Amino acid sequence: MHSYLRYATEQQQSVIDLIERLVECESPSDDAGSVNQFVDLLAKEARDVATAETIPCGGFGKALRLECKLPGGKGESQLLGLGHSDTVWPKGTLASMPFRESEGRLWGPGVLDMKSGLAFFISAMRLLQQLDIQVPRRLVLLVVPDEEVGSPASRALTEEEARRSHAVLVLEPGTGLTGKLKTARKGIGHYTVRVTGKAAHAGVDFTEGASAIVELAKQIEQISKLTDLARGITLNPGVVSGGTRSNVIAAEAHVEVDVRTVRAKEGEKIDRKLRALRVHDRHCSITVSGGVNRPPMERRPGIRKLFGKAKLIGKVLGLTLEQSSTGGGSDGNFTAALGVPTLDGLGGVGEGAHAAHESILTDWIADRVALLAGLLAGL
Repeated sequence: MHSYLRYATEQQQSVIDLIERLVECESPSDDAGSVNQFVDLLAKEARDVATAETIPCGGFGKALRLECKLPGGKGESQLLGLGHSDTVWPKGTLASMPFRESEGRLWGPGVLDMKSGLAFFISAMRLLQQLDIQVPRRLVLLVVPDEEVGSPASRALTEEEARRSHAVLVLEPGTGLTGKLKTARKGIGHYTVRVTGKAAHAGVDFTEGASAIVELAKQIEQISKLTDLARGITLNPGVVSGGTRSNVIAAEAHVEVDVRTVRAKEGEKIDRKLRALRVHDRHCSITVSGGVNRPPMERRPGIRKLFGKAKLIGKVLGLTLEQSSTGGGSDGNFTAALGVPTLDGLGGVGEGAHAAHESILTDWIADRVALLAGLLAGL
């Protein structure tokens, strides 16, 4: 057994204990105070291996930048770990979904997405420190407070750190119960299509009105036709609202549309088509707002090369690494779009992100800590 894996296996209970402390410090995206408490806890947990700096991120709480205190790691070259402190779970979820260890898993809100990944990174730094391993680059972990809501306040900070980095390691969950790493992600767009019509009494003045709802229904049909599953393009009209009463011709209606594309050029094309929508009823008007929130993480040469290096490091550790693509987004989309080699999915291995059965497999904990240590020391 490789020394990294042996150490990680011997220290697995301490990693589990750290994950428990992180999960039990609830940190929903919409509660800046709770997020800040979590950031303070994480900084405290890492104080033996890293120096901490906090950065304000508007109303979302603080971002945390940890710079590792390890042998070597001098100069301008930087390796960036990327994570987030916020979860989708509201404060108080622990009452009905407590942290627990059973059935070969750890359970609890945020355990998979992504508090286990943060614990793995800190534990990997501690492994390197304890084994007195020289690292070739400065090691930085950036933890942002708003990833689950699209990273509106932290995106610029993430991109700034990425631009000065040799590569980015994203601590999001791996794919499936075999923990495949993520080397491609779809881009994500959010749009609101709003129709304005003309109100009228549905019984007395029906012909005097122009229904925004009827017009919007026709627009939704057009929008749905833009989906192209063969090319990985999907448009989902997920929220529809309009009208006031059943006896009033609706003067307003709107739909919120989720867009996913594999390539940036496809996202640009869909954007143009949505903004080119025209009304069928000349008595109505239409406006389209929104746009691309996360550019796609395309499997470009730099990412393929990075995964190849990771496979070799994994082989030395006795681990077999596989890659995957996913329709979900992460802050890795931002870093990859800058051309910085990015490897995603290095966090927990499990299932149920954003669901009541959220959990990670304990058998993968030591493997993940050892892999991260190998990457931090070998890239």
